[in-house]
Amino acid sequence: MNSKTVLIIDDEPDIRELLEITISRMGLHTEAVGCVADALHCLASKPIQLCLTDIKLPDGTGLDIVRHIQQHCSDTAVAVITAFGSTELAVEALKAGAFDFINKPLAVDQLRNLIKSALRLENSQASPVDSSRNTRLLGESEQIRRLREQINKLARSQAPVYISGESGSGKEVVARLIHANGPRSNAPFVPVNCGAIPGELVESEFFGHVKGSFTGAYGDKEGLFEAANGGTLFLDEVADLPLSMQVKLLRAIQEKAIRRVGSNQEIPVDVRILSATHRDLAKEVAAEHFRSDLFYRINVIEVQVPSLRQRKEDIPLLARFMLEKIAREWDITAPQLSDEALSALNAYQFPGNVRELENIIERAATLCEGNVIRASDLSLPDSPGQLPEAISEPNHLAQATGDIEAYVSSIEKAIILEALEANDGNKTESARMLGITFRQFRYKLKKYEME
Repeated sequence: MNSKTVLIIDDEPDIRELLEITISRMGLHTEAVGCVADALHCLASKPIQLCLTDIKLPDGTGLDIVRHIQQHCSDTAVAVITAFGSTELAVEALKAGAFDFINKPLAVDQLRNLIKSALRLENSQASPVDSSRNTRLLGESEQIRRLREQINKLARSQAPVYISGESGSGKEVVARLIHANGPRSNAPFVPVNCGAIPGELVESEFFGHVKGSFTGAYGDKEGLFEAANGGTLFLDEVADLPLSMQVKLLRAIQEKAIRRVGSNQEIPVDVRILSATHRDLAKEVAAEHFRSDLFYRINVIEVQVPSLRQRKEDIPLLARFMLEKIAREWDITAPQLSDEALSALNAYQFPGNVRELENIIERAATLCEGNVIRASDLSLPDSPGQLPEAISEPNHLAQATGDIEAYVSSIEKAIILEALEANDGNKTESARMLGITFRQFRYKLKKYEME
């Protein structure tokens, strides 16, 4: 780290001295100045790996520094120092391109974590994860190209990102790629479905608890924030969080510290927050189902994942990629899509998006004859262009579809298990008992992870 240089910009000599001492002890070079003009001169005269700037300066603001770096030396990471509680300024800096922010009074541990993350960024860019080969983001449409570019850009920041999109469009995939291409890639990525946690356990799940804090707390437990420390916490279906928990979540994000249930001790946490929901979060705020202050804190930057209906030109490529993947996993020759099947897929509206396409292709590969998938093998509704009147919105239909699929899957798994038990685990006999081919039976075992 000896070759790395950190530029410190603050008009208070005591703050500059504190930062220089702390950063020098990390084995880094420092340059310290007190105004925007001197900072711009320093940036132009030598390579700077990280810039730490106060927001308020005698001849301008830290935002001027952030914008200059974005335009003229984008390889330099920049973080801002704000007065305690100046959330609006911090958010504005993140939107302008700042890597991260830290509040005064400066906490040494938080400062060191920030610097380490910023300097790890250079190494993470040396071998980025290729998002173009991920099933959900495969495609050549303009929408998907733009999304992949946005992912690469956001990976260089620590700004909270809100990922919007319909069910099955690939929101978690986007979150994982932002994490994998950033400086936290070697640290944990912890996804949590906020709607799947019982209301009475939400606080304990997020923040942990100490022994005896409530009935059933037989020992100390680490929460999700601590599990994700140093890495990324992905809040899926964040709109489902109870209002009471939203207040506590906001505090944890702002203070970068949590308290376990039943404890008065604060635990510092260094976590990047990514969140997602298939709902319209702005409408949830308007209906007072979601706190506006939390919305603005997690929605510093919004990423919209396009629906499959918006990029239908990608369907043939996606379908063929999925069939090739199935062929590798099943050790078979990849089934071919007939022209009529391809036409049927292009006409269908895909309320369940890429996830639904994956299910359709897997099912068709199992049912097809002669290794050719025909329109009848896809089992699509008779009128694919129309959505049922009772469920007119794609998101609601996708949710209903998911519930039905989960119910049917649970029944199917039980039937398969009974057949295996009746035949002492013999797959060939079990398939014969159920009246399906061995290939279809093997597909079911793989699908339900019952092998």
